[in-house]
Parts: sequence; structure tokens; C-alpha cells
Amino acid sequence: MFEFFASIFGYVLAFLYNLVNNYGFAIILFTVIIKLLLLPLSIKQQKTMKKSAKMQEKMKVIQFKYKNDPEKMNQEIMNLYKNEKMSPFSGCLTAIIQFLLLLSIFYLVRCPITYMEKLASEDINKYVGQLQEEGKEVSKAYPEIDLIREYQWLKEKNPEDEKVEKLNLQMNFLGLDLSKIPQQNMTDYTVYIIPVLYILSSFISIRMTTTMQQKQMQKKKETEIDGETGEVIEKEGENEMDAVMQTNKMMSWMMPIMSISIAFVAPLGLALYWLISNLLMILERIVLEKVIKQEDGEE
Repeated sequence: MFEFFASIFGYVLAFLYNLVNNYGFAIILFTVIIKLLLLPLSIKQQKTMKKSAKMQEKMKVIQFKYKNDPEKMNQEIMNLYKNEKMSPFSGCLTAIIQFLLLLSIFYLVRCPITYMEKLASEDINKYVGQLQEEGKEVSKAYPEIDLIREYQWLKEKNPEDEKVEKLNLQMNFLGLDLSKIPQQNMTDYTVYIIPVLYILSSFISIRMTTTMQQKQMQKKKETEIDGETGEVIEKEGENEMDAVMQTNKMMSWMMPIMSISIAFVAPLGLALYWLISNLLMILERIVLEKVIKQEDGEE
């Protein structure tokens, strides 16, 4: 499945590459396109989060009223979601799409000759064999990246083979070689520039998320049910705020940590995609927060 999406993304990235003739700028344009395509989903997700927060009061009333009848409680909660036109699994779609993108684009940058240039596997194996016969080191994980690096040598080795030109991808981006892998070039400080910028952007994104959640929780009060009347009582929500913030903080860290781990063992092109994606997400979050507040009539 990931290969299928990587192949589709490969057509898009190849088109952009032919447009700008630079792998780095092509990735930036590709990231912008992906973000624009996912914008309706991002808007819906942001609105759902705000709507979900407002539903908590009604849910607690239901939970108290039917605390001795779990089946009826679940039924009423589902009816509440239905009446509010929301799905309890709405957040899962975004997580699934993010995971799909993560692995599909990893496949794409790992094998750009396969997915961008559509070079047949037998030709790739042929060139890999030539490098190995010459005693040149070829990575088992990223053989196509090594083929790109050895393009000039392979061109001289196969002067009449026009397919060799498919290995000629311009990986230099503002003085950085996007074909390099941090794990394999630990003494080269340039391989850390993009991953470090990605880490910094992740910190900013996480900080923004937690700050927005804190503001929302501070505006709200913890909803409590009177044990005798079943009425809703308002109480300062410090305990709830702490629990929610701790959970969200943990979830916010999971994706960046996983991404950083992969970026360390993957070509820099992948880290560049994540960096640009993070920067666009920060901008998107700021704009959507203001727009949705205006729609809701909030100050």
C-alpha cells in the first residue's frame, strides 16, 4: 500500500523536479501542495476539537444519569454525537493520514529512482552490480542514493546507456547534499542543519499546541455533577487541566520523536519535507485559530 502511494507521489515530485530542476525546491513545492490538499481536513479537525470541548458538559450529565446502566449510557452518548453531527472516531482519520504520509514519503525519498524516474528494478540492480564489482560500497538500505552519488562514474562506465541519465538528480540544496544520511556522515556537521531546524520547529509546534490548550482549559471550568440533584456544578478545573495537559503533552511528543529517529537514518530530503511541513503547520494553526475564533464570535 505504501509503495502505491509512494508511486503516485513520485509522479508529482518528478513533475515539480522537472519544473525547478532541483530536488530540494521540488520537495518544498511538494510539501505545500500536500498541505493545501489536507487543508479542509485540518479546518474540520480544528473545529471538531473546539466542538468536542463544548460537549464535555453534556457528556458528564449523561454519565451521571446513567452511571448504573452502562449500555444506556453508551447509547445516549452515541445519540449525543449523532445530534451534534460528530463522530467519536473523527480524530483517528487525521492520525491514519499522517502515518500513511510518513511511510509513503519515506519510501519515496529512499527510492527516488524507482518512484520518481520509474527506472526498472533490473536496471537498478545492474548499476548496483557494477558498483559492487568495482569495490565501491553500496548501502543495503539506500542503494539508489548511492547510484545518484556515483552518477558520473556510471555514465562513463555505460556511455551508450541513456537510462543512466535517470540517475542524474540535482540533490544540492543551498549548499546541502540532500542525498546524505546523518548516520553515515556523522563527522559532517552539515548533515545536522536540517534535522536540528526540524527539532526546533517541533518544539515551537508543541509549545503552541500546549499554550492553546491551556488557554481553552483556563476559560473552561471543570464540570461536576451534584450527587443528589444531578445538576451541573461549576468548579475550578485544575485537576482536569493537569490530566488533559499531561496526556496531550505525551501525544504531542510521540510523532516528533519517531520522526527524528527516522530522520537520523534517512536521506536529508525526508528531514527537509518534515521541516517545511512543520513550518506550514505552525502558520496554518495560527491562521485557523484566528479564523475559527472569529466565526464563533470569540474575542
